[in-house]
Amino acid sequence: MKFEHIAGGETHAFASLAQVMAAATPLRSGDELAGIAASSEANRVAARYVLADLPLTHFLNDVVVPYESDEVTRLIIDSHDAEAFAPFRSMTVGDLRNWLLSDAADAVSLAKAARGFTPEMIAAVSKLMRNQDLIAVAAKTEVITRFRSTVGLKGRLSTRLQPNHPSDDLRGIAAAILDGLLQGSGDAVIGINPASDSIQNCTDLLWALDGLRQEFDIPTQSCVLTHVTNSMEIMESGGPVDLVFQSIAGTQAANEGFGVTLSILKEAQEAALGLKRGTVGTDCMYFETGQGAPLSADAHHGVDQQTLEARAYAVARAFDPFLVNSVVGFIGPEYLYNGKQVIRAGLEDHFCGKLLGLPMGMDVCYTNHVDADQDDMDTLACLLGAAGVNFVICVPGSDDVMLSYQTLSFEDGRWMRSISGARPAPEFEGWLARMGLEQMGPDRAIPDMSAMMKRMGLAAE
Repeated sequence: MKFEHIAGGETHAFASLAQVMAAATPLRSGDELAGIAASSEANRVAARYVLADLPLTHFLNDVVVPYESDEVTRLIIDSHDAEAFAPFRSMTVGDLRNWLLSDAADAVSLAKAARGFTPEMIAAVSKLMRNQDLIAVAAKTEVITRFRSTVGLKGRLSTRLQPNHPSDDLRGIAAAILDGLLQGSGDAVIGINPASDSIQNCTDLLWALDGLRQEFDIPTQSCVLTHVTNSMEIMESGGPVDLVFQSIAGTQAANEGFGVTLSILKEAQEAALGLKRGTVGTDCMYFETGQGAPLSADAHHGVDQQTLEARAYAVARAFDPFLVNSVVGFIGPEYLYNGKQVIRAGLEDHFCGKLLGLPMGMDVCYTNHVDADQDDMDTLACLLGAAGVNFVICVPGSDDVMLSYQTLSFEDGRWMRSISGARPAPEFEGWLARMGLEQMGPDRAIPDMSAMMKRMGLAAE
């Protein structure tokens, strides 16, 4: 099949599906670094015309990463749901865009269709959409998951309380947790990125989190974001693992760079399910992704970073995760150069994840060497709120002092709820009411938290 289109009196020809996908992508520094970005704006427009006319069935026969050498491609093709795809079989990518924006694409029909879409199909249609289109379609999509709290219900916005500390000091972590709980944060998960990845340290952190949760009957889940094999070892020794975490990517080689395979993830999922720690559900995996990871590992196969990001969602989808989030601006300016690119990528990631059936959240973030600032993050947070994001990550004062990057604060999470009218997960909302925290604000006295402070070691006995 020829991939070509005439734009501005010039014929633009593309040698492969991967080249079309890369050229059709909105400008970003990662694709320029890889040498696969559109050569001009006319070239980008031509590629989008080619994509718009491409039959969706083409993606089932022409893969961007070889089937024989990549287990992610094999997963995508072998697990494709032909029955769910049947209503779309005669459509082009442009037809799919029109359907997604129509009233026919409601929450029920989108949920039924999710397993019929490959990540490449959804990445392709996202490249034809304006930001407002990405928001409008994602807002119609509902993906609900359950463990101790229920995340993803319409009219709800959850948060991950991230109490990282540069030396994993328990008092410092406890102070951050208390700060977050006072602001209504933590219904998605209380999740720590450990400064030390040793098994003993991670186990100690898990026991501390679990003790706090049990003593105050907090309907949430905890997670120490250590490598999946560490979590497996901790589970084998009887440690209190709620959610199993792992960073994943969209190619086999990139995942091997993370030290994981599909079989390892399956083994970890089965171990976590065997613990039966959830009370309202059994979704127990937590995955983190981010545009640019395969390129940074030289494992991108000449495919654009946004398409590869969507392929990572196929990996996540295979394990029925409780949470998935993109750390959208974390990897650096080599991949997303400025605030505009971060905002676009965040909306793309959320859209693609939701359309593929994932409980999609976002780390609305940037590093200090990216041409972005907190105003850009406010903009992205506001847009994601309108798009119905399942959860966002919040830290004390917007500044993660362990990972050295900027994200949302606990106050920002509360602000997102206030401007959208969204509420926390229902189980957590009830707990906040019991604790007197449901209407925290500048005109409300802080409830007596002395018992919790003593348990955390933040007050004298």
